[in-house]
Amino acid sequence: MRCAGTKRLEELCAHNQHSSFNGLKPRFNAKKESTFHSSAKRTQTQLQKPQSKSGDEDIKQWNVAISSYMRNGRCNEALRVFERMPRWSSVSYNAMISGYLRNGEFETARKMFDEMPERDLVSWNVMIKGYVRNRSLGKARELFERMSERDVCSWNTMLSGYAQNGCVDEARRVFDRMPERNEVSWNALLSAYVQNGRMEEACALFESRESWALVSWNCLLGGFVKKKKIVEARKFFDGMSVRDVVSWNTIITGYAQSGKIDEARKLFDESPVKDVFTWTAMVSGYVQNKMVEEARELFDKMPERNEVSWNAMLAGYVQGERMDMAKELFDVMPFRNVSTWNTMITGYAQCGDVSEAKSLFDKIPKRDPVSWAAMIAGYSQSGHGHEALRLFVQMEREGGRLNRSSFSSALSTCADVVALELGKQLHGRLVKGGYESGCFVGNALLLMYCKCGSIGDASDLFEEMTGRDIVSWNTMISGYSRHGFGEEALRLFESMKREGLNPDDATMVAVLSACSHTGLVDKGKEHFYTMTQEYGVTPNSQHYACMVDLLGRAGLLKEAHSLMKAMPFEPDGAIWGTLLGASRVHGNTELAEIAADKIFAMEPENSGMYVLLSNLYASLGRWGDVSKLRVRMRDKGVKKVTGYSWIEIQNKTHTFSVGDEFHAEKDEIYAFMEDLDLRMKKAGYVSKTSVVLHDVEEEEKERMVRYHSERLAVAYGIMRVPQGKPIRVIKNLRVCEDCHSAIKCMAKITGRVIILRDNNRFHHFKDGSCSCGDYW
Repeated sequence: MRCAGTKRLEELCAHNQHSSFNGLKPRFNAKKESTFHSSAKRTQTQLQKPQSKSGDEDIKQWNVAISSYMRNGRCNEALRVFERMPRWSSVSYNAMISGYLRNGEFETARKMFDEMPERDLVSWNVMIKGYVRNRSLGKARELFERMSERDVCSWNTMLSGYAQNGCVDEARRVFDRMPERNEVSWNALLSAYVQNGRMEEACALFESRESWALVSWNCLLGGFVKKKKIVEARKFFDGMSVRDVVSWNTIITGYAQSGKIDEARKLFDESPVKDVFTWTAMVSGYVQNKMVEEARELFDKMPERNEVSWNAMLAGYVQGERMDMAKELFDVMPFRNVSTWNTMITGYAQCGDVSEAKSLFDKIPKRDPVSWAAMIAGYSQSGHGHEALRLFVQMEREGGRLNRSSFSSALSTCADVVALELGKQLHGRLVKGGYESGCFVGNALLLMYCKCGSIGDASDLFEEMTGRDIVSWNTMISGYSRHGFGEEALRLFESMKREGLNPDDATMVAVLSACSHTGLVDKGKEHFYTMTQEYGVTPNSQHYACMVDLLGRAGLLKEAHSLMKAMPFEPDGAIWGTLLGASRVHGNTELAEIAADKIFAMEPENSGMYVLLSNLYASLGRWGDVSKLRVRMRDKGVKKVTGYSWIEIQNKTHTFSVGDEFHAEKDEIYAFMEDLDLRMKKAGYVSKTSVVLHDVEEEEKERMVRYHSERLAVAYGIMRVPQGKPIRVIKNLRVCEDCHSAIKCMAKITGRVIILRDNNRFHHFKDGSCSCGDYW
């Protein structure tokens, strides 16, 4: 239906087609504003020219039509009306400028304002509000200071702008300068204090004035709840002479979020008025406190439900991993929004059912950044790294908006599958998108570089990060530790303490691990035995595992075993496995067998532990015991994990197994390795055949170790990675002693830097030595 103003406009347009204005070129165009500028002088004359009463009425009708078009987002039609007007008033300009601002056309609005021949107070206020909405507070303030006159609306616009953008002190300065204040002024400053957690100042402001509207009381009550000051909130609530449904909803939510669900329910029952939000607050409270049955009972009694109610109940089932009930509820929901779909996708992904998650993802009517991030994270966390990266690329191609969560999930996946080149490309995108500075994404970048073997890039990024948190420091300390730079890890630990950060559980695991990997036994003991007193960190199983590893690597097996006996809890399989590994290295069969028996009882299918004990027997020539272990593994259905190594070259991953026969370039690789083997022997390399777990001739043992997967991957890297760039190889198992010696020699005779990540740590090979100092 056309409004009266639009109908009248059509009559005026028909008249003007035969008037003296017929054929005039447009005086303003969003794309060609120069035409407007050229007619500005004439316009000023038009504004000053006396008009008849009927002419004024006509102008009003034109202005009404402009406003109508702008309210409906039809900016081009509004502009055409504006250009065909016989004259423009300041109201015409203001209608156009406010309309452009309402429709997100800030630059067009600014140009029209700048070209206005004459501005009134409304013009200035509208434009200042536009700058504030555009978060250009400096420009807004500049315009504000240029105003020859201001009203309370002008002051409130600046005050609210500062308040909404967290500039509380500047908002207060504006408030103090105001010649007059109204209810909006007081509420804006109060809200600024509350939203930024400055409750003492909020309370002081509140007490400085007697007459406050109910909305202000509710604002301060919400501030107490947000800060989890439930005692103060209740005292304030009890002191309210008037309460509305918002007041009751706020205090109920406060108790529910504080875990005091019984008190929340008591207030819910006492509430004289309840709306859908009251009921939803109580349902959400039960969900947050993992009381799903109680939530469902109340949900079923609700007189009406909205999207939030349904989503809260759905979230309860998902958080409790009751996906059958979640699916049942999802199927009967009368309306679903994108949050509903995202909750279900996240639930299935977290339960490991990525196929069902992907099925829902494909059916979702409209995806938002959370949808993509949830699905990418689901793939990543369930070990489907390549699918996660493929989905990330698909999101970009389909124009999906990237956010911090999707970037973080993609970076985490790059770290897991060691896709360094793609990780670097993502880093570039982050810088371009302005996401790099925050801790959330910054920490994901740090972890990616550390896990991909680029400790130098991680170090550079860490130094450039602003606002580093405890996770940033822990990631970097752990990174240095895993890469064999224990001294650097400990220096960073001391720097962290000087910065005033208190170490936590994860910090001390990283520090003890650094001591272990570097052989700093005394330093490790010192940190372990003082961390409770110094930092309030109580040793857990990870800390004890680090200490057993530290002592075991140093050959102090009896001390390590004694420490395990003195633990305040029973050692788990990981700790016994650490002792078994150390016993194998140092040839202590007695302790190895004790540890193995414990592990086989706890984890009967742990093939790695069978291999460790078998290694020890083989190194001692006890082939009969090796055979017995193999029979035992076969009888229990335990299968040895196959060793693989892989290398990424030009965004393509090349995977190798021992004696690989499937790589497309295998003939060239083996020919290259034969030549390389001769050069290595001339340089003094001698095979350590003791690592071969088969009772065969020495020559056969040499052939078997020569074609281990990590050596094939390194050889291929030497062939294909350009000179001057490091060769990065990943292995899913621990690198064997012979391959470690061989790769040191390969690095020396080729002059290459080789970075190998096994299932325990990184090895940086250069000039015939390794960062681990042969201590791994």
